Amino acid sequence: MESAVSTSTQVPDEFDRNVPRICGVCGDKATGFHFNAMTCEGCKGFFRRSMKRKASFTCPFNGSCTITKDNRRHCQACRLKRCLDIGMMKEFILTDEEVQRKKELIQRRKDEEAQREVQKPQLSEEQRSIIDTLVDAHHKTYDDSYSDFSRFRPPVREGPVTRSASRAASLHSDASSDSFSHSPESGDRKMNLSNLLMMYQEQGLNSSPDSKEDEGTGLSMLPHLADLVSYSIQKVIGFAKSIPGFRELTAEDQIALLKSSAIEVIMLRSNQSFSLEDMSWSCGGPEFKYCVNDVTKAGHTLELLEPLVKFQVGLKKLNLHEEEHVLLMAICLLSPDRPGVQDHERVEALQDRLSEVLQAYIRAHHPGGCLLYAKMIQKLADLRSLNEEHSKQYRSLSFQPEHSMQLTPLVLEVFGGQVT
Repeated sequence: MESAVSTSTQVPDEFDRNVPRICGVCGDKATGFHFNAMTCEGCKGFFRRSMKRKASFTCPFNGSCTITKDNRRHCQACRLKRCLDIGMMKEFILTDEEVQRKKELIQRRKDEEAQREVQKPQLSEEQRSIIDTLVDAHHKTYDDSYSDFSRFRPPVREGPVTRSASRAASLHSDASSDSFSHSPESGDRKMNLSNLLMMYQEQGLNSSPDSKEDEGTGLSMLPHLADLVSYSIQKVIGFAKSIPGFRELTAEDQIALLKSSAIEVIMLRSNQSFSLEDMSWSCGGPEFKYCVNDVTKAGHTLELLEPLVKFQVGLKKLNLHEEEHVLLMAICLLSPDRPGVQDHERVEALQDRLSEVLQAYIRAHHPGGCLLYAKMIQKLADLRSLNEEHSKQYRSLSFQPEHSMQLTPLVLEVFGGQVT
């Protein structure tokens, strides 16, 4: 089939998807500009054949036939006259040689595109499997409906937390099955990393952190956010247990990695709920929308919050795929230089494997994105500084009895306090 060169002349209607394209010759549905005019395929072919044959037609009527879709074959003379009247030009018709060259050019481009597709970096089956495993683990341990947040001690944004508010939260918790006070880890076993790791050997936790009735504090958001952090740590543990190779590490190394990296993984995960519009974290309803002021009421200073918001903004602007995000979380967790890690070589080998998967994914899905991996790794360095400041502020709270009693045992253990 011969091809035609489209005119460079443009009309506004061509770009308006709501305006139907009508053939200027017969009124049929047009397919585009052909030989300098908007026409249908039928009239395009008719004009080309007529010009190439140098055809001469005579109207059997009075020379002023109205051409429509239904009668356009009845009078070739008036149809050709209409073609010329709307601006169709024989100069735009390709010769047979030009048509052949154009076909060859189109085919060559198709072949080149197919070759580029073949040469495009591809993930191996093993790498694809690792990514699928991590994405599935993230989905199972991160509830983007945030339905569990209603089971935490309630957020109090103004004034101290009163005894009645704490008792109301406790009653609300008691009314829920598998809630904080009735979770599997309460009772004979304290909620700590060792017990949580053992529980995750068979299944993930669906319970929430235990919480104590508070006696009142000026840090009104501390009880709620302490429950949120404790809950998030449990979910990070569940995610960690699904990272290929993590379960094969010694229990001591698993605990060391989790204690040092949990808050960093939580910060990475929280980017999913972070909004660039108002610099807040939206976790469901309006009562679970957290701004910087809310976090200051949990004892955190601007020394932490300013770089934290800057980090969240920078990470958000990277526009990472979900696969890249979960790989970054796993790489963050498996850092061999964490305090207390014994088998550095084994942890490093696991991290290197995940780093290779991440780089392979970037090559396959971000052509030209050679700097993306470096930017992602820089985010891990930023997290170290945030982790240090965050832990320092939580340790400071743990040394103050009126505040430490608001923290859960799991939070105290992870951030260096003594579980009592």
